[in-house]
Amino acid sequence: MRVLVVTAVAVESDSVAAGLDGYAASAPRALPSGRTVTRLRRPAPAPAPRGAPDGTGAPGTVAAPGPDAPGGRPASDAAGTGDPAGRHRPAPGGDGTGAPAGLPVPDASGAAVTHAAVDVVAGGVGPAAAAVTAAVALTTSPYAYDLVVSAGIGGGFAPHAPLGSVVVSDAIIAADLGADTPDGYLAVEELGFGCSVHLPPPALPGRIAEALREGGRRHVVAPVLTLSTVTGTAARTAELIARHPRAAAEAMEGFGVAEAAAAHGVPVVEIRAVSNTVGPRDRAAWRIGEALDSLRDTFRLLGSTVFLEDL
Repeated sequence: MRVLVVTAVAVESDSVAAGLDGYAASAPRALPSGRTVTRLRRPAPAPAPRGAPDGTGAPGTVAAPGPDAPGGRPASDAAGTGDPAGRHRPAPGGDGTGAPAGLPVPDASGAAVTHAAVDVVAGGVGPAAAAVTAAVALTTSPYAYDLVVSAGIGGGFAPHAPLGSVVVSDAIIAADLGADTPDGYLAVEELGFGCSVHLPPPALPGRIAEALREGGRRHVVAPVLTLSTVTGTAARTAELIARHPRAAAEAMEGFGVAEAAAAHGVPVVEIRAVSNTVGPRDRAAWRIGEALDSLRDTFRLLGSTVFLEDL
């Protein structure tokens, strides 16, 4: 599986990368904005040499290609947008390299075919910066991605998401994309101008949750809210809970990343490690270090499980 992880700031990206045990760094990729995509590769098991037994009883059997190999599955089109330009679909018979299907090829850095690949980029704070970075990373990538992840730390809604726990999105919601009216808040859908919710593939949050559960990591599967202004009052907290009673976390980038992923027809999910409780602003109560540790451990667990599977 090829995964693009978009965080807000470098310290989050560093935690994600540090958690990917068994992955080796390859040449970084610079975006036109100057942001750098860190490229991490997990080597695939070495195939048996041609003419040698491979454990199946048939001499010279070649292992079936994984998601990074030619002939692998193209990126899914979860948003139903298609890809009319063909920018993110492998060429027939391979991944755009022209090599025959079933034979290993190097990626753009010259590295050998890998069992999993994760690219990590710090996209900036807020939905607009995150959307731009994610879109540029997707557009300029030399290969198709199978999954986009918006990741980082964020605020947790009590009692659903205590400090240090992890929230896996089953919905990514732009919680302030709409209009205030004398009769209350209207989401953008009610105004007739598009959507304010992106959904991950139905089975994906459960698969991530299973990996976290087996690794002993506290977590919850629930909606994550995207806001351009971090909540800092009891009144605003109560308003958000009333509109989104299942929400477990808030952050500032998820919906922007999801918009870019949807435009490219790539599935998306948001993962947040909780650093503070949503409510009246109290910096002394924040536990950023603990949240970054949780983020690192989360990607350690995903890097050896979910990222090795097909969606």
